Formats: sequence, structure tokens, C-alpha cells
Amino acid sequence: MTYFVNEIFYTLQGEGYWTGRPAVFCRFSRCNLWTGKEEDRHRAICSFCDTDFSDYTEYTHYELARVIKDLWPGGGEPMVVFTGGEPALQLDFTLVKHLRGWYTAVETNGTVLLEAPVNWVCVSPKTPRVRITAGDELKLVYPQERITPNLFENLSFRHFWISPMDGPSLAENTAAAVEFVKANPKWRLNTQVHKTIGIP
Repeated sequence: MTYFVNEIFYTLQGEGYWTGRPAVFCRFSRCNLWTGKEEDRHRAICSFCDTDFSDYTEYTHYELARVIKDLWPGGGEPMVVFTGGEPALQLDFTLVKHLRGWYTAVETNGTVLLEAPVNWVCVSPKTPRVRITAGDELKLVYPQERITPNLFENLSFRHFWISPMDGPSLAENTAAAVEFVKANPKWRLNTQVHKTIGIP
């Protein structure tokens, strides 16, 4: 198996349940909802995507596990967050096995079933239907044209987050998200702390 990885870096988790926790992030290239190329953005299902994942470096599972492990400074329980792109297209049992002893998390759009057993599953829907219907967090970018929170609130997740859509309308979207959460207390407001404090 060759993995196509956009970047690997050590930082603090900037959103959701694990906000503030040190982790290694492994961002896979490739996504099933968008090519990552600007010229294709108008055809993308999630045209608001703010992540550059198109470039990549190829790794074997040995190489990728070693790079991830080498970034951890020591101490505590090491954590890796697999993200993308769409990590479920590449993340497999072999890679997770080579990270035994690590706390493994994935951030996925939920349209591809996970092959690998991980400790923490965060789904961020971009389409009305997801194949991963249970997990730890459901984190919905808000507002979206195609989908609304009520489509997901009966799924089996432990935490439900509303994330204001970034971009030129962030202040307006944040105000709308605050009002939605106040009116629907099953949900909680999620902000991107890493952008506020200026870390990757």
C-alpha cells in the first residue's frame, strides 16, 4: 500500500471535543467530493472547502508510521489525527497496526466506511446522506445550502457540533450558528481556535 499524504505536522487540536490537545496531524491527499483543484471548485459538492490537500508525498506504511512517531516529543499518550481530503479512502488496518499504543482519531465526511479501527470518529457531513451513522462527534459546517442539522440529529453520535462556515461571511455565519444552538440545545457551538491563535 502506498499512501498519498499532503502534510504531516505536530500541533494542538483546534476544534471539537479535543480542542487544546497536542496531536500529530496526518492529512491525506485525495477526496471523493472534490479534486482539490481550484478550477473544479464550482463542481465540488463542498465548494466551501478551505483545505489545500491536492499536493502529496508518497509513503509506505513503514515510512508513514515512522514520520508520525518521530514528530511526537515524548510523554503523555501520543495522539494522531487522520484528516484530509478524505482519509477513509486510504486509512487502513495496516497503518493503524503500526501505530499501536497511539490514540488514533479520524476526521471524515462520512461517505466512505472506515476500514481501520480507530479510537475516535468525527464525521463532518457535506452531503444529505452519510454511511458512517455512529461515532464520537458529528461536526456540521453551518449554514450549508444542501443540508440542515435536522438530517443528522437522530444519528448515534456522542457530541453534536455546529461550526460556522469560514470565509467572508464568518461573522454572519457565527451569529446564525449561535442563534441555532441557543434554539437547539442538543447542539454545541464549535469554533476554530487554531485559526484564532494562529497555529496550523
